[in-house]
Amino acid sequence: MSFGFFGIQVGFALQNANMSRIFQSLGSSLDDLPVLWIAAPLTGLLVQPIVGHLSDRTWLGRLGRRRPYFLGGAILAALALLMMPLAPALLFAAILLWMLDASLNISMEPFRAFVGDMLRKDQHAAGYALQTAFIGTGAVVGSIFPYVLDHLGISNDAPGGGIPDTVRYSFWFGGAALFLSVLWTVFSTKEYSPDEQRMFGEAGIDDPEHLTMRALAARGLARSMIWLGAGVIVVAAVAEFGIGIAWASILAMPYAILASALPQSKLGIFMGLFNVFIVVPQLLVATVMGSIMKAFFPGQPIWTMLAAAVVMLIAAFATLRVTDPGGAVPRAGTDPSAV
Repeated sequence: MSFGFFGIQVGFALQNANMSRIFQSLGSSLDDLPVLWIAAPLTGLLVQPIVGHLSDRTWLGRLGRRRPYFLGGAILAALALLMMPLAPALLFAAILLWMLDASLNISMEPFRAFVGDMLRKDQHAAGYALQTAFIGTGAVVGSIFPYVLDHLGISNDAPGGGIPDTVRYSFWFGGAALFLSVLWTVFSTKEYSPDEQRMFGEAGIDDPEHLTMRALAARGLARSMIWLGAGVIVVAAVAEFGIGIAWASILAMPYAILASALPQSKLGIFMGLFNVFIVVPQLLVATVMGSIMKAFFPGQPIWTMLAAAVVMLIAAFATLRVTDPGGAVPRAGTDPSAV
């Protein structure tokens, strides 16, 4: 069910690790890179709520509800990955980055809602945790692949500028890995129909009191406090290792909490809106944090890590205000090992 996320994350990892190098190879200056990179948070801000809203209202027979978006996004993202190393000019590469990021978001958002659709509420934590494992694996594979190719003797330099073969072949590998892994999920899973979804007893969640933001946060957040709090403590204690633990919990637990609290018929749109609270801080950091650090801590970027730790600590303590009313609606025939 979540195997497609492996390929999506390979694409994100290749993008994050290599796009600055590609831009510079095509003539971009260091000062222009932040402007070129603004595509990532902006496409997430715009695309995910729209795709979530549309996927909530989609049913294409055998293709189902979320899988058409998996497939469409994967095709476009794979094309962008295949074409990126062939970009003849900076503008063309920038357009492909927007296409790649938008396409990855088209596939990624329904994957988040897909786990919530297919699993019982008491299985959400395990489902999103396993999805995070695929995210981590894809990130490692996508990040390390150019390094592996370099050690296998493939050239990591491009005489006279241009994009080296290690990056070129890595993007082509990423395009194939993304498309094939998403294709595996599309053809190896079967979605519940709208009629089956209605049989799972979600009607009570559509009451107005459950649609407030406080109610959406109230169901299941108490359980996540331990994960988030533990992650923050470890961040302070063992730095990078702790950041990894915190990041893993943050990738999994909030989605499990959200999926358990939302009306099934609106899972996609709320997952997309939830992403707004991820990308808006990213935009603020990208546009403001550099100036703040330059003004107060010139030449000491390590203080940005302290600022991040403080914000994470505040978020962890905020979960203490959340209650867990409990109660899960059984969903017959669901096997958590299928995730």
